[in-house]
Amino acid sequence: MRVRAAVSRAGQPHPMIEELELGEPRADEVLVRVVAAGICHTDLYCHAGLGVPIPTPIVLGHEGAGIVEAVGGGVSELAVGDHVVLSGASCGQCPKCRAGRPTYCRDAMKLSFGGMRVDGSSPLSRHGELIHGMFFAQSSFATHVVAPERSAVRVAQDLPLDRLGPLGCGIITGAGSVLEAFRLHAGDSIVVFGVGSVGLAAVMAARIAGASRIVAVDISAKRLRLASELGATDAIASDEKTAGILREIVRDGFTFSFNTTSVPEVFTLAAECLAMEGTAGFVTRPRGGWTPDIAKLLASGRRLQGILGGSAAPKVLIPLMIDYWRQGRFPFDRLIREFPFEKIGDAWEACAQGAVVKPVLVMAPSDSKAPGASEAPSGSRPPGGSQPSGSQASS
Repeated sequence: MRVRAAVSRAGQPHPMIEELELGEPRADEVLVRVVAAGICHTDLYCHAGLGVPIPTPIVLGHEGAGIVEAVGGGVSELAVGDHVVLSGASCGQCPKCRAGRPTYCRDAMKLSFGGMRVDGSSPLSRHGELIHGMFFAQSSFATHVVAPERSAVRVAQDLPLDRLGPLGCGIITGAGSVLEAFRLHAGDSIVVFGVGSVGLAAVMAARIAGASRIVAVDISAKRLRLASELGATDAIASDEKTAGILREIVRDGFTFSFNTTSVPEVFTLAAECLAMEGTAGFVTRPRGGWTPDIAKLLASGRRLQGILGGSAAPKVLIPLMIDYWRQGRFPFDRLIREFPFEKIGDAWEACAQGAVVKPVLVMAPSDSKAPGASEAPSGSRPPGGSQPSGSQASS
């Protein structure tokens, strides 16, 4: 079938929309009509050739949400018409997958960044040219995707699909780090360095878990105000004027710190602000050289913990986050600003410049409806005021 997808090619400022051919789903795969897809900084880094190497040309995107339009012969848990949120890639067979910890799948990196299935194939092409796909098992910067059944999480049909995509990566990473990786308990304290979508999700999760103190640190005054509204007890600007305040944080001694930045100095601060036996979690590597003070970590029992995907099982935590959202306790939709798919360049720039916390590309109904595709219910907001109130943030 013909689809429209944003393709990353060398030398382009951002992915450009092209018409591609998409193959049929295999036995364990589903065809999903994408309603919306969030943009993550991982997409930006990969497009620019930074971080983990990827093949090109490739269709990126790994925060997709949409409607199942076809299923492979071996699919048993999903049916045509189901609404789904797409999550990360995993093999489903290794010890970590069998233990319900798919983010630590032994093949996760290859399946997420390799641009192809395990057998080396891609479902995408253009006039015979191989286009790499299956980015994080989805490549959701497209009107339609083929994805493994195990990567799709079914959600209720009264939910706003145009808002749910970020639950599959950025939001689950922040919330999962607090609820699953840290297992933060009531009365614990936490410092969150960097309050983009991942950090703000951590702030909201820490409030849900009952943290006694939640400190948000960022360079953006707008994001700090939003962090305060979402549950931070303290909001501190990271600049020269507040250097003394940051030094005070180091002496306070926190149960956890959560670093979403790549700044080496922040890695040091995140370790030094911990109480005895505290844990410093991080979700990206430091930019440039950084060496932890092993002697100090040893003397205090402090730990450094790398976290992938929030250490969460998407099929468990995504429904839980949705429940919290329905209760008005997890207003992740306040982080989102929507852009038409055709405006991907504007959304890309807004993300790169930090003008928007979480840009989401919304496919026009005419674009996401392929010739010959079966009819299925479209995504819409819940009827009858079941969506919690909360204004859209653009910081």
